[in-house]
Amino acid sequence: MQAQVEQAVTEVAENPVLTEVVEAANEMNLWDMAVKGGWIMIVLALLSVLSIYIFVERLMAIRKASKVDPVFMERIRDYVKTDELKSAINYCRVAGTPAANMIEKGIERIDRPAAEVQAALENAGNLEIAKLEKGLSVMATISSGAPMIGFLGTVLGMVKAFWEMANAGNNIDITLLSSGIYEAMITTVGGLIVGIIAMFAYNYLVSRVDDVANSLEAQTLAFMDLKN
Repeated sequence: MQAQVEQAVTEVAENPVLTEVVEAANEMNLWDMAVKGGWIMIVLALLSVLSIYIFVERLMAIRKASKVDPVFMERIRDYVKTDELKSAINYCRVAGTPAANMIEKGIERIDRPAAEVQAALENAGNLEIAKLEKGLSVMATISSGAPMIGFLGTVLGMVKAFWEMANAGNNIDITLLSSGIYEAMITTVGGLIVGIIAMFAYNYLVSRVDDVANSLEAQTLAFMDLKN
């Protein structure tokens, strides 16, 4: 028996036609697999496009906000010392960065008590951070929701596969069940891919926003030292 098996294996290996057929049968086409995933894969594709758009758009906004002019506070200090507050405010508006918008609120209240000025700076800084975080909640939802949607597709696919088996009666074919299961699992794979990518992208953007928040805090302290 073992000799017959070895002979059959040798014939397959030596016959290029049989070898090509076996390799072709085992080849997996990602596009065909995605198509077999059904309408759930369309939903996952739309979520992936949305997450990519949010990531690129927010990354550009955060990069723009994180640019720091090394002479900004020096110019503000010169304007304040010479009592040119209007020029300082105009300079902040021309700069247009989150730090400049925040400092502008402080300059407008520079003659008021220090606690009130600091509160104005903190409120303005929080508003600037909120602007940078726009859309991040959607990406966080995608990172956690995409795997669940993929799992839903798998459950629906499994239900369909067992329903087809139940209707097959006595003509049950194991390939019917196996093909139904692997097609159902495709949506779980797709959901995990979309969710994992969105999760890493979200965490990266959050870390960049935290860097901007730390920079705004440093600018707040520098302005408060200037007022004192």
